[in-house]
Amino acid sequence: MMKALSLYELNSLVQSAIEATLPNEYWVEAELSEVREVRGHCFMELVQKDEGSHTPVAKAQAKCWKSTWQMMRPYFERVTGQTMHAGMKVMLRVYADFHVAYGFSWIVTDVNPEYTMGDLARRRQEIIQRLKEEGVFDLQRELHLPLFAQRIAVISSDGAAGYGDFCHQLVENEYGFSFSIELFPATMQGEQVEQSVISALNKINRRLADFDVVVIIRGGGATSDLSGFDTLALAENVANFPLPVITGIGHERDESVLDMVSHTRVKTPTAAAAFLIDHLASLQDWLSAQARQLASAATRELAEQQLWLSRMASRIPALSAAVIRKEELRLQRLQSQLVQAASRELQACGFRLRQTQMRLEAACLQKLQKESARLKVLAIKVQQLDPERMLQYGYSITLKDGKVVRDASALVEGDVLQTKLGKGSVTSIVKK
Repeated sequence: MMKALSLYELNSLVQSAIEATLPNEYWVEAELSEVREVRGHCFMELVQKDEGSHTPVAKAQAKCWKSTWQMMRPYFERVTGQTMHAGMKVMLRVYADFHVAYGFSWIVTDVNPEYTMGDLARRRQEIIQRLKEEGVFDLQRELHLPLFAQRIAVISSDGAAGYGDFCHQLVENEYGFSFSIELFPATMQGEQVEQSVISALNKINRRLADFDVVVIIRGGGATSDLSGFDTLALAENVANFPLPVITGIGHERDESVLDMVSHTRVKTPTAAAAFLIDHLASLQDWLSAQARQLASAATRELAEQQLWLSRMASRIPALSAAVIRKEELRLQRLQSQLVQAASRELQACGFRLRQTQMRLEAACLQKLQKESARLKVLAIKVQQLDPERMLQYGYSITLKDGKVVRDASALVEGDVLQTKLGKGSVTSIVKK
């Protein structure tokens, strides 16, 4: 029967083989997919991705023991200005280690920060180039800071000392300017910076009418914490934001991509507050200068007008006499013209009245003659139609109760009729 090895025995063989075949230390280039510190030790996951598809082609675990990590980390952060974080490319010196109980891992003994600096610089340059190609790199600087930039939306850590300094500086300004400040809390260091700041910008974007300017400030913190502000997504959001964005997230010698695309970049939160105060102070000085110029111009204009009025006042008596005399002559001419016009009009009206009278008299006489002739004709017709005259021609008229009888069927037996003749009348009784 074949005898099997125990797992311990098998792992011991692997350990011996690795120690025999990989006795040296090696420099390796890799990307960090995970970095975590536990009890002073640093545990990393290394990955290599395909350049075309970005899919992992190799993975490995790495460890940096506390004694090495406490020296290596400050050195790396001081040189690069960055903390080790997921997504960062590093060059590490490692040696192979296989523990029979915990398995295989690479033990980190050193790091080359210049390699990471080169990669970070390349990535920053790629982001900047991408922003320029998109045409958004200078969009913020094309915005005009409102004259009265007093409604401030602040993106910062809630309760951070830098935010408190910023508010104190604005509220206690020497000019007595009034500012309205509203905080939109965000994570300002670590891997959550990008997502957190973008979320705050989205909240402000839904209330654009409430603010004049956005201020992104980060109070204190290590230079190494600036890596979160060197991302494409965050830079694109700030570059395209419709309100001017002022950044105060770094130190004098450190400039992030976010600083590059912002409207105005200052060193610290207090410098951001000073910038806003100075902006209003400059406006106040300009307005004061304009007010002085306006007052001076008004004084000169008033003096010139007073001088003109004085000259006019001195000329008024002579001008008044001349005007009065001129108007009197004009009234006399108008009076004479009015009398002449009235006389001519009266003469014309008298002539028209006489003509009208003559035409009226002739028309009346003609009308009377015409109507007299018509009356004579009517009189002859009346005479011709006189019933008495018709009776003389042999006609008679039958009456019943004084009324002319025109229909025999209307008579009944016993009716008394009177018949008038040319001479005399006859009475008769109807019999049926």
